[in-house]
Amino acid sequence: MKSLFEKLIQCRNPHFHFDPNLNTAALLQFLWIQLGCFIRGSMLLLRWRNPKGMLLGKSVTFFNCSKIHWGNYLKLGNHVSLSALSKKGILLGNNVSIGDFSRVIVSTSLNHIGDHITIGNNVGIGEFAYLGGAGGLTIGDDCIVGQYWSCHPENHLFDDLEVPIRLQGVSRKGIKIGNNCWIGSKVTVLDGVAIGNGCIIAAGSVVTKSFPDNCIIGGVPAKIIKERNHV
Repeated sequence: MKSLFEKLIQCRNPHFHFDPNLNTAALLQFLWIQLGCFIRGSMLLLRWRNPKGMLLGKSVTFFNCSKIHWGNYLKLGNHVSLSALSKKGILLGNNVSIGDFSRVIVSTSLNHIGDHITIGNNVGIGEFAYLGGAGGLTIGDDCIVGQYWSCHPENHLFDDLEVPIRLQGVSRKGIKIGNNCWIGSKVTVLDGVAIGNGCIIAAGSVVTKSFPDNCIIGGVPAKIIKERNHV
């Protein structure tokens, strides 16, 4: 039985193999949960949308669903919210996984809608993430991300001392994350940042500036700790 289910899971993740120590009771409980996620994903057919093998957790919400597009085998955890109030929408690649209680929100303002959120193929994002897309957020392929990640591609203007900050408007430059990055838990990325391919960002970092390919980054504010050199 394990080999059969292993082959089914490998449709989404070709490199997957069950741990030899996995007991049958845990496997059956896991499969029961995934069956419920598959049934909820299939309900998108009622909205005339192709689920493409989507697995949906409990209480997942979509806003402006016509501007949300996804690839094969999208997995959204419990209580995930996607809001595509935007110019270009939300685009999720193949084999994307977003953890419980995460929010993927392009913008919340009806008078100044945001740009886009694009997530590449084979990206896994942990629980409690907040991904904003006001100025545009692009995440490359094959990235892995820990819990409580937040991206904020927008800044409030504050130069005028006579006007409340909330009335001075915002600036938007956007955030770009390269391919094959590993981002630790509780990392915050601010507007205008571009992270190169193959970078590693240490847990708890606050990233306020851009970095080139293959850097190991950490700190508040983040700086280069070392570079990933070929051995």
